[in-house]
Amino acid sequence: MDRLLTPLFASAEAARLFDARARLQGMLDFEAALARAEAAAGVIPAAAVASIAAQCRADLFDLDELAEATAKAGNPAIPMVKRLTALVGAADAEAARFVHWGATSQDAMDTGLVLQLRAAIGVIEADLDRLTGTLADLALRHRLTPLVGRTWLQHALPVTFGLKAAGWLDALQRHRDRLEELRPRLLTLQFGGAAGTLAALGDRGLDVAAALADDLDLTLPATPWHAERDRIVEFAAWLGMLAGTLGKIARDVSLLMQTDVGEAFEPAGAGRGGSSTMPHKRNPVTAASVIAAATRAPGLVATLFAAMPQEHERGLGNWHAEWVALPDLAMTVMGALAQTADMLPGLEVDAGRMRSNLDATHGLIMAEGVMMALGARIGRLQAHELVEHATRKAVAEGRHLRDVLGDDPAVTELIDAAGLDRLFDPAGYTGQAGAFVDRVTERRKQR
Repeated sequence: MDRLLTPLFASAEAARLFDARARLQGMLDFEAALARAEAAAGVIPAAAVASIAAQCRADLFDLDELAEATAKAGNPAIPMVKRLTALVGAADAEAARFVHWGATSQDAMDTGLVLQLRAAIGVIEADLDRLTGTLADLALRHRLTPLVGRTWLQHALPVTFGLKAAGWLDALQRHRDRLEELRPRLLTLQFGGAAGTLAALGDRGLDVAAALADDLDLTLPATPWHAERDRIVEFAAWLGMLAGTLGKIARDVSLLMQTDVGEAFEPAGAGRGGSSTMPHKRNPVTAASVIAAATRAPGLVATLFAAMPQEHERGLGNWHAEWVALPDLAMTVMGALAQTADMLPGLEVDAGRMRSNLDATHGLIMAEGVMMALGARIGRLQAHELVEHATRKAVAEGRHLRDVLGDDPAVTELIDAAGLDRLFDPAGYTGQAGAFVDRVTERRKQR
């Protein structure tokens, strides 16, 4: 990702976890663990382990040289193993014979990737915990703060801001559940040798695989998964769904922040959200970055889905397509998550503006509540027609709906003035909003 844009679209931590050095170190961690596992299984001499492991450090490799060799070899594992063997051989010629023993390039690359993803998941979980904690506080603080509920971008009925925050929180908690469920499937060893049979290790292949999985603290799959990419794609799909939820939050915040709405605002600060020409502007910059991530993510997820049908025991080209798409997707979504988690604690909520906007339609937002109250006495259909006629009259005459209804004997003989006043209090028609907030926040407490 362009260095100028990385801070806007990815966190520094995410960029570090998926840079060239991290990719290389993941493969080298596999090689060191492989040597330990094979020595434990009696496949290679125990004396070779220390010499191999000592050279499994990314800082010992020239990344530019490795990149040039990768273009010729077709993957970075091949020149990495060649260079590692040379480094080991310079110190211990006997140990160099056992570098990468019985493994294949994809074993090193896929397992190295899984190790990168494990580190990324740790960061993701921490940011999810930060974000859900903020949303729980926001939902409880504004549990009964009345707000215009909008459907099809139009005023619909009163809701509460706490309910809106609880909706965001509930979705993120489902993503957290999904991540916990998929985690053991994703964090799985890849080790099958050239064609997925471990034939090069004779009858010790399964012993080495078990020791290797244990060493790296990864689950041991029933079979190698060189050409079965569902584990990777499941995580990509999860990232795509998370991006969509973050995008929904960002979209809501940006709409609430519109000048004509003015109900909530991203935190202000020097150099934040300004315009190059309009001094008064306060732009939703975090929302813009997060919405951009939510826009980009589906295409990257689609690339990974498209790469799933891989040929026979090892894929050609499809596997290669994952190498850029998945890290790009992970960095993009991790950046959006971190930015959202950083932004929401400072969200400025204008409860007064929320309340005043509820009366922007001069009482029309309460039409359903009045209709239901009348419907209990004269039937829903007749009540609907009566209130609909009143709303048209209120709009045509520029009057408040409460006043129009108060002048209608068909209404006042059923509901007195005090009753009409109660029906036009938005805070009295938010239904089970508070209970929904309680249910969602209680579930987070139980986690």
